[in-house]
Amino acid sequence: MEEISLKAQQIFSIGSFGVTNGLFLTLIASLILIIFSLYFKSKIKMIPGKLQGAVEMGAESLLNLMESTLGSMAAAEKYFPLIATIFIFILTSNLLGILPGVGSLSFGETPLLRSPAADLNFTLAFAVISVIVTNIIGMASVGAFKHLGKYFNFKGPIDFFIGMLELISEFAKIISLSFRLFGNVFAGEVLLTIIFFLAPYFIPLPFLFLEIFVGAIQAFIFAMITLVSISLHTAANEH
Repeated sequence: MEEISLKAQQIFSIGSFGVTNGLFLTLIASLILIIFSLYFKSKIKMIPGKLQGAVEMGAESLLNLMESTLGSMAAAEKYFPLIATIFIFILTSNLLGILPGVGSLSFGETPLLRSPAADLNFTLAFAVISVIVTNIIGMASVGAFKHLGKYFNFKGPIDFFIGMLELISEFAKIISLSFRLFGNVFAGEVLLTIIFFLAPYFIPLPFLFLEIFVGAIQAFIFAMITLVSISLHTAANEH
């Protein structure tokens, strides 16, 4: 049975920089998305084909959802690249991580590939990026002093206490986002490993489809939480 490791395992190093199996699959996911983007850009036509039509339908659905959250299409279009990138990248990483055979490829005794979101470094990095970028967006939208005034309010003891709670909630959001994504994906990886070991033929299929669904839902939740954060931080200016 394949060894289950809580942390990503190093497969090789470049100087003093260690490359883990989770990072390696992250690079593969990035390469796949870059190649697909370049291919898709070269195939864009006025009369869309099936692929272009599917992509445009997905983009339009996401834009409509963002418009209902942010209150205007202008705001939705403005923040669409960030939300779409988060969703697509996490979704691609999650789907690549559960492909049959991913865990069986090895570099020596170490698995060559590992689901990126099953590495806490990956989810923590995305959570930090989400929180920092949404706060930067808030400062750009309503003004730096007004935005930071939510956290550092010295008008009175109660206002100061509420501001500290707001600040703590931003750090709690980092922990929540990172551990939610990590916990769900890692648990799914462990489940599939055990199921494939006990019954390696048709029985794992329902669990595989379940993990595909969970991976998509977790990517969507992460993107939507980021979207809601943008809505809250820009509320004074966008609404």
